[in-house]
Amino acid sequence: MWRYAVGAGAALLLAFGGFLLFQHGPARTPLAAMLPAMPGNAIAAAPLPDAAPEADALTREQKRFDRFDKDRNDSVSRDEYFAARHKAFAKLDTNGDGRLSFEEWAAKSIAKFNGADTDRSGTLNRTEFATTAPKRRPPGSKCSCGKPAPAPSPAAKGEDDDN
Repeated sequence: MWRYAVGAGAALLLAFGGFLLFQHGPARTPLAAMLPAMPGNAIAAAPLPDAAPEADALTREQKRFDRFDKDRNDSVSRDEYFAARHKAFAKLDTNGDGRLSFEEWAAKSIAKFNGADTDRSGTLNRTEFATTAPKRRPPGSKCSCGKPAPAPSPAAKGEDDDN
């Protein structure tokens, strides 16, 4: 039991020491005040805003509405609302019969399987199966600072599940 009391006392002493260090640490000055004011540099002299400006939610919603309203009559019809879905479906419906068969829906995966089946046996051995693995990004390439990654097309979103 005494071990718990000693542990609790040590934790309280550490917390109190951290509190004292935090209270009596170096003086905190804003970064803008530490930068030297250069002549002709309006940015260094102007105070920085507290928060970054954001787009107004109404503005975003208006832009979204305008993307759907193709004929600009201030109303979105059913055809306008589903136009992107029709285009995605038309890309998948390769024979144009208005019906989506499994082969049309899974065309990307079927092509991947057929490309990996080098001996044309209809089955994949371990070596062939290893070629179907998704391409991984190397570590450290998650930052898209240089150029943004291309957005997937709406038709490709449903095809990734069967890979």
